[in-house]
Amino acid sequence: MEDIGNLFHGFSVVLQPYNIVLMVVGIVLGVIVGVLPGLGGANGVAILLPLTFSMSPTSAIIMLSCIYWGALFGGAITSILFNIPGEPWSVATTFDGYPMAQQGKAGEALTAAFTSSFVGALFAVIMITLVAPLVASFALRFGPAEIFSVYFLAFCSFVGLSKEPPFKTVASMMLGFALGAVGLDQMTGQLRLTFGFETLLTGFDFLIAVIGLFGIGEILLTMEEGLSFRGKAAKIDLKVVINTWKELPRYWMLYLRSCLIGCWMGISPAGATPASFMSYGIAKRISKHGKNFGKGEIEGVIAPETAAHAAGTAALLPMISLGVPGSPTAAVLLGGLLIWGLQPGPLLFTEQKDFVWGLIASMYMGNIVGLIVVLTCVPLFAAILRIPFSVIAPIILVLCAIGAYTVHNNTFDVVMMLVFGVVGYFMKKTNYPLAPMVLAIVLGDKAEESFRQSLLASQGSLGVFFSNALVSTIMTLGLIALFWPMIQAGLSRLRGGVKGPRTAA
Repeated sequence: MEDIGNLFHGFSVVLQPYNIVLMVVGIVLGVIVGVLPGLGGANGVAILLPLTFSMSPTSAIIMLSCIYWGALFGGAITSILFNIPGEPWSVATTFDGYPMAQQGKAGEALTAAFTSSFVGALFAVIMITLVAPLVASFALRFGPAEIFSVYFLAFCSFVGLSKEPPFKTVASMMLGFALGAVGLDQMTGQLRLTFGFETLLTGFDFLIAVIGLFGIGEILLTMEEGLSFRGKAAKIDLKVVINTWKELPRYWMLYLRSCLIGCWMGISPAGATPASFMSYGIAKRISKHGKNFGKGEIEGVIAPETAAHAAGTAALLPMISLGVPGSPTAAVLLGGLLIWGLQPGPLLFTEQKDFVWGLIASMYMGNIVGLIVVLTCVPLFAAILRIPFSVIAPIILVLCAIGAYTVHNNTFDVVMMLVFGVVGYFMKKTNYPLAPMVLAIVLGDKAEESFRQSLLASQGSLGVFFSNALVSTIMTLGLIALFWPMIQAGLSRLRGGVKGPRTAA
């Protein structure tokens, strides 16, 4: 009952006129970010984060989270109308969404996609509302060893459960750890890796790195590819929406399965993209119309969109309750919280109730507002793709430079943003993932601090990380996640060895 009262208090915070305006602005900006291919939610939040420095933390997080919701919605528009995935998790939507548009069913496909996105996000928000306070209250028992074990689990999960090659993930993460170590050592007060440069005394600012890696890196890559946009026109009227909504309840089991897949993949670091492909593949195998998938089947739109949005929203659960981001966008939001002086984790629920429950309430309202905006303004958002990228790219570049400069009012930050942009470009060209690097930059110093505090308390004994049932369980899960590909391969060989003699017999 107390949590319900806190949630209603959160709605009273969100429904203030100023916050409602920020919510609508965030949704519109997010949809634009989602429509522009390759820009992505993490990029958009990183680029626009400096605009929120003058706001209160609650208003700022409402706007930034709504940018995220808008980006989730916007990716479906380009996938269905232009066969260009606006977001990585929208790739599976193109398989049936674009064929539906070619058949003159763009309105039905977009309505199904937006509604499915709303259902998936709503399911995940309800889960966060119910589960996050329980996880946070449990996490209050954590000491330095337990806190490090949670970080250890997050790092290992990115290595073992990611679809990227483990070597490249580890290399990206190690680079992030190195960048996070630059500056003043919090434990001893000594300088590390500054090489005599006074500007590096405070280390590399997280926001500068993210703007460069995501924003500038993506611009350079897109300029090289030379994108040109061609697609179908679309208009959604009330009759199309109502007729589509009448059909969607038939697929309630598909919705439930996709929501569960998305939430699971979102809480783990697997993310929205694997969730969308997994949900699409399972739906294709189970559906009675599986043979029609890829030819314009509405189930092929519902499954990936529901799972992707459930995963994208569920990724915020570990960030809020444990201080561990479950996605690149969650990592950017985590950096924002740190900049505003807030420490994500279980103490937020006791020290910053207005903030936490305002954020959760904004998830409900943001998705409702997002659904209304995209259903009514699809032609306008689709028209953005008619603007030449040669016009859009300089605008994004200027926004990135302004954002980097306003962090410390220092031109050195703009230079470092460009350096990180070149690094991000080469990492993307060589298929090195950016998410592990961002995670390491954000959490590396905190993980190091918890690790060293644990060793000081145990007089240098590593046994402290297996000293009780809780920390032992989390560390063991981390090791299982780290070596999961090897464990999976071993289990496959064992199954093959068991089946072999039977076949021969």
